[in-house]
Amino acid sequence: MRNFLKNSCLLIIIVAFATCNKEYEVPKEIVIHDFVWKGLNAYYLHQDKIADLADTRFNSDQQLNTYLTTFTDYNSLFSSLLISTDVKSTLIEDYNTITEPALRTAFTNGLEFGIIAEPNHADNVIGYVTHILPNSDASSKNIQRGEFFYAVNNTQLTRTNYLDLLINGANNLSLQMANFNGSVVTPNSKTVALEKQNYNYTPTFLEKTITINSDKIGYLAYNNDFSKNYINDLNNTFLSLKNQSVTELILDFRNNIGGGSFAENISQIASMITGQFTDQVFIKEQWNSKAQSWFLANQPDSLLTKFPEKLDATTTINSLQLNDVYIILNGVSFKGSSAIELLINSLKPYINVHIIGAQTTGNNTGSITLYNSIDYDFPLRNMTHTVALQPIVLSFLNKNDQTYATGFSPDIALCPNEDALNLGVLGETSEPILNRVLNYISTGNTGTNPTCNPSNLEYLYNSISAQRTNDNGVFINQNLPNTI
Repeated sequence: MRNFLKNSCLLIIIVAFATCNKEYEVPKEIVIHDFVWKGLNAYYLHQDKIADLADTRFNSDQQLNTYLTTFTDYNSLFSSLLISTDVKSTLIEDYNTITEPALRTAFTNGLEFGIIAEPNHADNVIGYVTHILPNSDASSKNIQRGEFFYAVNNTQLTRTNYLDLLINGANNLSLQMANFNGSVVTPNSKTVALEKQNYNYTPTFLEKTITINSDKIGYLAYNNDFSKNYINDLNNTFLSLKNQSVTELILDFRNNIGGGSFAENISQIASMITGQFTDQVFIKEQWNSKAQSWFLANQPDSLLTKFPEKLDATTTINSLQLNDVYIILNGVSFKGSSAIELLINSLKPYINVHIIGAQTTGNNTGSITLYNSIDYDFPLRNMTHTVALQPIVLSFLNKNDQTYATGFSPDIALCPNEDALNLGVLGETSEPILNRVLNYISTGNTGTNPTCNPSNLEYLYNSISAQRTNDNGVFINQNLPNTI
């Protein structure tokens, strides 16, 4: 890490960051308090909006110490130094718990489902199949997307018992199936026996090529997170699409569980989609005013993420060289995650990004992990405690300095929920959302918005929503300066 303002005092900041003289020693009872204040004073994105983080707030180390001791614990100090709308900045009690997400596994029968209330009945509910996990127990049984079930192990599903029966109950389930026309539930003679097993999620849920006229349209349904665990697998999937000479790409993230990621991972996915913009600017970082000034003066290139050509020293990215990508947003209400929003914003100056879903939320900030050391990095950390900070420290901009604090409006608007009575088959033209996107690709016509929930169903639960991880935003790796 680079040296930075070596002999200046931490408490009166004139140029950039505050530092103490080398002989000053922080009282041991407020070491963590001191780390919290100084880390946020140096790098918190909204530092200039918090009076107690102002560079001129304290005139001496003693004044700062007196202020810090008014907080009985460092957690309350941390919370007090954030803007009221900040729900992403986090204090980590034990940095040993900060790890890359593990490969996704579960103990499951492979049934993903939704729950709706039975019309004209106060208590009963109905389950419907949203999809079946590949290579799971359910994938070997006679059950498919769009089917309904009304009971489990001969017990009627109700508002109060469906979670216990389907999620928390026995490992072996027998689903009693039914026909449903939007108003009347009619049990049929079909039953489906399912068994929970240890399950490793496939890297890609569904990948295929659809030919329409002269277009070869790649369709990729991706359900996992955007961690580096799956980047190599995604790269292999893109090789398959490349070998099929796809000319358009639909990325279906509706059942994606991951919200955040690292900016580096998103840039690699962008290069898989494109490939013709290698080494051009993909992301720009905008830090708080004093951090930004230092980076621009000392290491301006560190504020830029560029389109990469390789995943690592030996692995070339398989690029499709596309000019259009169609992104079906993830989740009930089809809102995009912070990782998907970053992908959209950063690609927009280069290619046509078509958004299918609802207005996105505008998760345009990035975070970093700070440790209690002279450069806030891990190797020289204070060994007397294990606290780390993960504050939001920057806004993401694209090549044209555009950000997305208010989110993105869709090119094709979708209903808050898929119509349980008309789900179709994923990856086939019978599936209403995919069919509409395919028509859009072929004709440029966005089509007529469907009537949402024509049967006035009450949607109660979706099993994928329950599996989604907290969206803590996109993280970056940054070379921070020394403070002594």
